[in-house]
Amino acid sequence: MKILTVIRQVPDAEATVRIQNGALSLEGTKLVMDTMDEYGLEEGLRFRDKAAPGGDLTEVIAVAVGPKRNEEALRAALAMGADRAIHVETDAVLDAIALSKVIAEIAETEGVELVFCGGQEADWDSHALGPAVAERLQWPQLTWTNQLALDGKTLTGQHDVDDGNERFTANLPMVVTTQQGLNDPRYATLPNIMKAKKKELRKDTLEKYGAAAKLKTVAAEIQTKERLRKIVQAKGDAAAAAAQLVDLLRNEAKVIA
Repeated sequence: MKILTVIRQVPDAEATVRIQNGALSLEGTKLVMDTMDEYGLEEGLRFRDKAAPGGDLTEVIAVAVGPKRNEEALRAALAMGADRAIHVETDAVLDAIALSKVIAEIAETEGVELVFCGGQEADWDSHALGPAVAERLQWPQLTWTNQLALDGKTLTGQHDVDDGNERFTANLPMVVTTQQGLNDPRYATLPNIMKAKKKELRKDTLEKYGAAAKLKTVAAEIQTKERLRKIVQAKGDAAAAAAQLVDLLRNEAKVIA
């Protein structure tokens, strides 16, 4: 049994980005592995580490699709403990549907039975990739998981639903999307960083998978908001101050009904 974990490289949450020539420029921006993807990688590693030696669970494979710089994120995944990595190198901008074709074909080719995707990609702010991969593979999916346990080919755990959370039991193969609270991803140690340099990182081309970029960026902008800097003045009258604040929130900010 093999586990596939999707890795995306995104700007650090505290990094500064800018628009250049009508497009987002990442030059000089600190890029990191998407935190949502870290949860999936960590969970796959825990399943492998708990598996009986010589058992069915053989390896965790990290996959990234994107420019050459994605090697950094894959090396980080290998340093965390992934057994090997696959990099489909392309400068094309793929949407979730096109990207799912690549991920699904790799999963089938590699004989994978469990795919982890981040629940919400930080750069897209999208939940679509996991469900799109499940649709292509015709596998069940479990979304927004915050507890998981693997016993043979059976997954048990918990995930978020509209009314709270829900317990489940499901059989592999499966696509799982992850979120904060599922685990605490490990840090890569120096010995493991050195070992990662010797692990396999296979290079593929996008053409091999027949996926095409159909997404065209027309324009980009960074939203900025100016503070109104309004001060509630009621001269010691708390009730009047509260009424004035409610009026501002309702009629100007329009954040309450």
